[in-house]
Amino acid sequence: MSDSDEGARQVAPSGRKDARRNKETLLDAAATVFVTSGVDAPVRDIAAKAGVGLGTIYRHFPTRADLIIGVYRHQVDACADAGPALLATSSPRTALGQWINLFVDFLVTKHGLAAVLQADNADFEALHAYFLDRLLPVCTELLEAAAVAGEIRPDIDAYQLMRGVGNLCIGAESDPRYDARRMAELLVAGLRRSHH
Repeated sequence: MSDSDEGARQVAPSGRKDARRNKETLLDAAATVFVTSGVDAPVRDIAAKAGVGLGTIYRHFPTRADLIIGVYRHQVDACADAGPALLATSSPRTALGQWINLFVDFLVTKHGLAAVLQADNADFEALHAYFLDRLLPVCTELLEAAAVAGEIRPDIDAYQLMRGVGNLCIGAESDPRYDARRMAELLVAGLRRSHH
């Protein structure tokens, strides 16, 4: 093996890491632009926010649908990854409450994405399955940890809780007086184990 082969091998992993970080920066920028300007925002606005050229966006996401799906999956992943991190640094009930707040933020900001994706049913169904596959186990883990710690009732079903929170988020983006996060906090407070 030549020295140049050895050098190429050492560059590849950091190159992949840089490409992944660039893609995450792009997805974060797209999510921000989608929240403020809607999913029909010009791609040049996303490129400017991410500090990349249009070609970079189209190389990663050839169509707007690809970009929307990428943003949705990226946000689901961020919400899923937050659960274990919160559990490692807070009491289980506090971690559950913090995670539910992140989940509410995700739900309130993704309604525009969901509406667009419903036009292409197959993609939407695949994303909904991805959403459940990634988030349901995290919510279950947080609920079980809080129940084992005696901080909440042990009979809470993760799917029902997530549906309940989802229902509390409906219409939040169209009514500035409605605070979905506050409603979800009240719901989580109601999970406390009664001490009679």
